[in-house]
Amino acid sequence: MNNKYPLDHDEIVSLLQSYDISPTRQRVEIAEFLFRKQQHLSADNILEGVNQNGHRVSRATVYNSMGLFANKGLVREVLIDRERVFYDSNSSSHHHVYNMDTGELMDVEGAGIEIKGLPEMTDGARVVDTDVIVRVSSK
Repeated sequence: MNNKYPLDHDEIVSLLQSYDISPTRQRVEIAEFLFRKQQHLSADNILEGVNQNGHRVSRATVYNSMGLFANKGLVREVLIDRERVFYDSNSSSHHHVYNMDTGELMDVEGAGIEIKGLPEMTDGARVVDTDVIVRVSSK
C-alpha cells in the first residue's frame, strides 16, 4: 500500500477498488478520514471524525465498513481487549505497544521482536502471522 499520507479522493477510490471494495460515498468518506495519516483509531473515533467533517454516517455504517476493510486486508484490526478495538491504517506486518494509562497505541516494527518457544507445527501447519501487543503502565 502507498505510505504517502494523506491520500486524496481519487487515491482512496483506487485503493478501495484494489481491495475489491465498492467505493460507496460513505466508505470513501470513512477511508478519507482514516488515511489522512498513519494512525490507530477506534470505530467511535472514526464516527466522530467523519461526522465532524460535515458528513453524516451512522455508527452501524462505520462498524460495517471497518469490518469489511479489516476482512479485505485494507486495515489491521488490533484487539486490545473486549472493550477496545483499534483500526490501524498501517496494514504491513508489525507489532504494538499499548499504554494502558494514556490509551495510546504505538507501532513496533516486526523485525524488532523475536518470538521463541512456539509449539511444533503439525501436518504442514505454518505460522501465517503474529500480532504482539505489549501493554505498559506506570502504575
